[in-house]
Amino acid sequence: MSERDYDVIVVGAGGAGLAAAVSAAQAGGRVLLLESQEEVGGSTQLSAGLLTAAGTTVQSALGVEDSPERMFQHYMDLNQWRVLPGPVRMFCEESSGLIEWVTDLGVEIPAQISHNAHQPGLCRAGVEDVWRGHVPKDQGYGLVQALDRARARLGVDLALGSRVEDIVVDEGAIAGVVVEGTTITAPSVVIASGGLAANPQLVERYFPETKVAGDALFVVAAEGSRGDHIGLAARHDLSLFGDGWGLLLVTAEFQRYHHWQSGFPPPSRIHVATDGRRCMDEDAPYAVSPGILGDHGGWVWAVFDEEARAGLPAGFADWTPDRVDEEVERGTVRRAATLEELADLIEVPADALTTSVARFNEQFRLGVDEDFLRHETLRGKGVDPHLAPIATGPFHAVRMLPAELVCTHTGLQVDARTQVVRTDGRVVAGLYAAGEAAGGILGERYVGGGNSVAHALVLGRVAGREGARRAARSTRTTEVVPT
Repeated sequence: MSERDYDVIVVGAGGAGLAAAVSAAQAGGRVLLLESQEEVGGSTQLSAGLLTAAGTTVQSALGVEDSPERMFQHYMDLNQWRVLPGPVRMFCEESSGLIEWVTDLGVEIPAQISHNAHQPGLCRAGVEDVWRGHVPKDQGYGLVQALDRARARLGVDLALGSRVEDIVVDEGAIAGVVVEGTTITAPSVVIASGGLAANPQLVERYFPETKVAGDALFVVAAEGSRGDHIGLAARHDLSLFGDGWGLLLVTAEFQRYHHWQSGFPPPSRIHVATDGRRCMDEDAPYAVSPGILGDHGGWVWAVFDEEARAGLPAGFADWTPDRVDEEVERGTVRRAATLEELADLIEVPADALTTSVARFNEQFRLGVDEDFLRHETLRGKGVDPHLAPIATGPFHAVRMLPAELVCTHTGLQVDARTQVVRTDGRVVAGLYAAGEAAGGILGERYVGGGNSVAHALVLGRVAGREGARRAARSTRTTEVVPT
């Protein structure tokens, strides 16, 4: 048979790359996994590890009726059919098997109700029509460790600190990659190098919505998310999909850490627009909250009282009583003795603000939000919707912005087999993409927690499997048949 170094080369050892490497090895391929950083895990390791999936045994055990077909319809409708139907259908169909696959690798996802992304079980992940958020024990770190153990057990070679400079394409088909000037050959290559969130220039170009946050913008993606796939697209006429899309979480202007480190704003708070009126469910899923803010100029004021500030728990980086006091001194948080004086400080009509707070207090005294149905969101999180009134001065206000950049969605366009598509519409034989480096499934509207991690692992698993199968076919066609 023809000489080659490996059957499958995987670029990037985050969740997508690890899944691709394991899957390819399970299918019998000789696999090399290349990672530019000095450890595996990528952005998946930084996540809660939540997995969006439909028609799973976990759902069934809890009496939740669901199917990939139902997930597909919801996913497409939420994204106004602006994502690619073929790849999205594949993602939904493969999601069910993903849960069984990671469970077989040692990941624990108990069949129990979860009220947040850090409590193992089944949770409401975002705006899905039925609960599809599968929370693993030990979070994203646990997922990565299980995948990496499988990688080692299956004999996948791992090269850390090895950043791929280019791919090698020969007559329309992949032939290998280039690392530090050296070509490593393989008939199948999976690009799973992550997104572009850690590259400010590419963020400005491909996700300009981040400009709204200004200096408040911060990134929680892995350092290796430098957008290497963008350069590959330019050099090899590969098609990109998802320009302008990504995931921003709404945070306070003074926050600088992911919310599980920064802490959470007090439940008894009201979000008002520049007209002083309450404008949203304060706990709206992050799948839709940036869009709501966009309808009100890009940001809103969070207003809360002294009792709420004093009741913030200690031990977090941002949302603590002392930190709020420090931000008052800096001028980031506004403080006033009365709501009327606070309205003057934040330049909103006083009568609108006081009316909004009064209605908020009355509704949540009864535990029912007739205006924005926040009581349903709170119950989904296991929180009693009978919230304390906003009534004890001094009162505080801070701007809430879509300022936490989690992931980007501009990737190499893939088909329903994760094959990368050229700008002329043809696929590059043997070239696959997964995770944030793959475009076509992650849309303008993020379905909810677990969308990106499930997307990474599903596409990685499919890409590895497809790559190994292609390598096996190429081996058979080049074998010398005895006479």
